[in-house]
Amino acid sequence: MKILHLDTNHPLLLETLNSEGFENVEDYSSSEEAIKKIIHNYQGIVIRSRFKIDASFLDAAINLKFIARVGAGLENIDTPYAESKGIQLISAPEGNRNAVGEHALGMLLSLFNKLNKADKEVKAGQWNREANRGVELNGKTVGIIGYGNMGKSFAKKLKGFDCEVLCNDIKPNMGDENARQVPLAELQKKADVISLHTPWTPSTDKMIDRTFITAVEKPFWLLNTARGKSVVTSHVVSALETGKILGAGLDVLEFEKTSFESLFDSEALPQALKQLLTMDNVLLSPHVAGWTIESKEQLAKVIAHKIIVSFKSFNQK
Repeated sequence: MKILHLDTNHPLLLETLNSEGFENVEDYSSSEEAIKKIIHNYQGIVIRSRFKIDASFLDAAINLKFIARVGAGLENIDTPYAESKGIQLISAPEGNRNAVGEHALGMLLSLFNKLNKADKEVKAGQWNREANRGVELNGKTVGIIGYGNMGKSFAKKLKGFDCEVLCNDIKPNMGDENARQVPLAELQKKADVISLHTPWTPSTDKMIDRTFITAVEKPFWLLNTARGKSVVTSHVVSALETGKILGAGLDVLEFEKTSFESLFDSEALPQALKQLLTMDNVLLSPHVAGWTIESKEQLAKVIAHKIIVSFKSFNQK
């Protein structure tokens, strides 16, 4: 089986697949059009987010058996069309769920204790103790929307903080010993913190908007380590200005490119982003919640294992 690798990954991925008899070809620089011309030669693709795999690409990939994305989401792939062609889709949310859980917790504790603001002030020679008085997680209610790999990881990290954890998911019976599953309306009524852990789908697109925010009963803290396009930034900025949102930790932003590259290539930044960049109660990171040294290796292990389990017999024909 010939596999085309379109993004760099941990070397363990190639080493493991090579050892199992797969033929691996690396191409990290050719254009999408150039790849389309040769993709018929391959039975597998390994990609992160270099470009969209759409219907025209899939039509060119006449021998393709699988697409493996080294990450959690598959939104850059036309999944219905791929599945209609019998192409197996492989992702690895198990590989970076721990990293995402830790990142979400780190963001929350930093926001609660104003660490980013306090650090900046002390380094500027300001010693503002009262203005940097924090709040405690103890006794708060954390609402997790999306209770798959990432949501469950965050809930597990919250054990020991003496807070109530609620979860909401489109699937029934997802709650566990770390979070009680409730309807969205109950989560919006009780939550002091709302953390988003959903994939991007048409139903999650722009889900955190003015209507959602208004339905939350208390002023709350917002975390998003999922997908930027699930949040309407201008509505969040307005809620931050009024105090309905007390603070926000955003690892992902509405304005990201689908390839997750730099936001700052364009001189014309959206006004809502400009406002976010000036707010002391907003903590931003560049879509790295799942990017740790450990998760890079773990993602490679998970992807390699899933490919081997599904297609090792193909090499033995």
